Amino acid sequence: MSYKITLILGDGIGPEVAGAAVRVLEATGVGFDFEEVLAGEEAMKTFGTPLPDETLNSIRKNKVALKGPVTTPIGTGFRSVNVGMRQALDLYANLRPAKSFVGVPSRYQDIDLVIVRENTEGLYCGIESIDEARTRAESINLITRKASERIVRFAFEYARREGRKTVTAVHKANILKATGGLFLEVARSVAADYSDIKFNDRIVDNMAMQLVKDPYQFDVIVATNLFGDILSDLCAGLVGGLGLAPGANIGESCAVFEPVHGSAPKYAGQNKLNPTATILSAVLMLRHLGERRAADKVTAAVEQVLAEGKSVTYDLGGRVSTSEMADAIISKMDESG
Repeated sequence: MSYKITLILGDGIGPEVAGAAVRVLEATGVGFDFEEVLAGEEAMKTFGTPLPDETLNSIRKNKVALKGPVTTPIGTGFRSVNVGMRQALDLYANLRPAKSFVGVPSRYQDIDLVIVRENTEGLYCGIESIDEARTRAESINLITRKASERIVRFAFEYARREGRKTVTAVHKANILKATGGLFLEVARSVAADYSDIKFNDRIVDNMAMQLVKDPYQFDVIVATNLFGDILSDLCAGLVGGLGLAPGANIGESCAVFEPVHGSAPKYAGQNKLNPTATILSAVLMLRHLGERRAADKVTAAVEQVLAEGKSVTYDLGGRVSTSEMADAIISKMDESG
């Protein structure tokens, strides 16, 4: 069996880290047929848009995509490709695990958290305006019962499927009484359907503090779009940084897997950046496809390479290149059979 996968290499370091992930996937023994399409700056040059219909149609057809990071201009330029893709394909659930690895310097050990982030509405969607004199700007924080219910239910179903024990809903209902209040109301209502999973909630600023003080009290965290984005980076910091942070964007009909980090354009073409986040995103893709044995094989190889600390990139204290780290992971996979 061979899986047809849409491949978006991305901008900056994207082709290097995504290329490393593709090589690791091909070494699993699972059959893949990659259909390469463009998004981001390269698509802008070719099609005049950062997110061409050709790219969206490829994902709709193949149902699964592996994506490298793409550049999002700050304060100007084209709209975020990631936001546009998530909304166009209704990829409503953003899944971001944060897990400790032996051998990776960090302030904590044995962290194993998962952030489930609503992906289609809220402040992060960028429904905003500014007056002509640029003296007043405003954004709309759109929260709906439908989107809130499906993301909270996704979090509980994920917790049940993966043997997780607790779901924590994050909000700002003390101040944002309408939007935050609706999200919290829905979360409590959905939680009542899952008596086997413990439920609690936290106000977002308190949640940030609690994650720093005692992250071990949390398991699955479900949040609105902007809060989930911020807290997932905080959680990545607990385990060693964004170079180890994978992500998945999941909808009813298709899914896109990508690292949490950005495109780091100043390092483009240097073959020196850490490919772990993209490789672990490919692991999430394997699990999504039902290829758990292959996913476990890649995970074990990544863990061995990180624990040994010899064939890792400079940010992890090593001296090897992006491609050489991928080689080391593949070698560990070969050794395990």
